[in-house]
Amino acid sequence: MPGFGVSPEKEMALAYKMSRLGIREADITEDFIRSQGPGGQNVNKTSSRVYLKHVPTGIEVKCQRERSQALNRYVARNILADKIEALVLGRLSEERQRIEKIRRQKRKRSKRAKLKVLESKRRHAQKKHLRAKIWHTGHE
Repeated sequence: MPGFGVSPEKEMALAYKMSRLGIREADITEDFIRSQGPGGQNVNKTSSRVYLKHVPTGIEVKCQRERSQALNRYVARNILADKIEALVLGRLSEERQRIEKIRRQKRKRSKRAKLKVLESKRRHAQKKHLRAKIWHTGHE
């Protein structure tokens, strides 16, 4: 795997992740495109946007998150590995995880949990009641 301008540990972690998922460098086609958006002369002269395609799965990734081509190559491979992992392992996507979290939040509480919450509310209300000012009518 080529150098990406990141720490050796990160490169090794990426290499391990790719080998674990069976992603070979030979299966990836890589292209470099001129970036788009603000950046002036740098954007117009350098091809720092990276385009990767994993031929066996047909998954495509474009990345121009960083200014350097080397870092974009690293980030793009990470994204590609994540997408393939989601496809291969059938892991819950971030969207599914978010929906599942909302479902758990909306789920009805058990009676015991409900009583516990109500009891804590009662205690808090009692505390606030004790803090309230005592009004005097002036005739004491």
